[in-house]
Amino acid sequence: MIKMQRTPEPELMDAPDQARAYAEADFSEPNQLFVDHFLASFDLPLKGRLIDLGCGPGDICIRLASALPEWQVTGLDAGPNMLALAREAVDAAALDERIELVQAHLPADAPTGPFDAIVSNSLLHHLPDPSILWQAIGQLAATVCSVQVMDLHRPDSRDQAEAIVAEHAAEAPEVLQTDFFNSLLAAYTADEIVEQLNQAGLAGLELTRPTERHWLVSGRLEK
Repeated sequence: MIKMQRTPEPELMDAPDQARAYAEADFSEPNQLFVDHFLASFDLPLKGRLIDLGCGPGDICIRLASALPEWQVTGLDAGPNMLALAREAVDAAALDERIELVQAHLPADAPTGPFDAIVSNSLLHHLPDPSILWQAIGQLAATVCSVQVMDLHRPDSRDQAEAIVAEHAAEAPEVLQTDFFNSLLAAYTADEIVEQLNQAGLAGLELTRPTERHWLVSGRLEK
């Protein structure tokens, strides 16, 4: 069977209705699983700097800052509407002194590193060139850096994508269902991710499949 080819989607998903829908949606379970996996995977120092690339409305930044009370957390996103909602959430959590939010468009506007930890959830499939993310990780990483990146895994067909949306987002607002479907079509497969890591010189990072619809890359970079 010929597998479905990738269909790119817009790099920014930052229309006001999209941003608000993401901020109001309940992603608490997958976001907490992402954070728990990160915390369990690394023996992190007491203090450090962490950056979340593509932080969206800031929920993962808040969860990480709460779990790592001596760490400084930077959330980076290119969408002004997403970041406005992230600032609201950070202020509500009283974490504005430890979470810095940066509007930046990779790779040109990357903040000043180095960072002791880098995470990213569901950013890669939005980028016009996947090497942008992997190069940014290499540039921002400290001498020793804990890395965790997760994103959707492209299914074999549009029918499979529709079935995944029906199973996991049937109760979600229509804008989220549409974005989820388009994101599945724009996602990369595990084999493609392995090739990207090899090309970026990051073959030491390990790829796993935590769910049928996700891949996860994790490991410690040492320069």
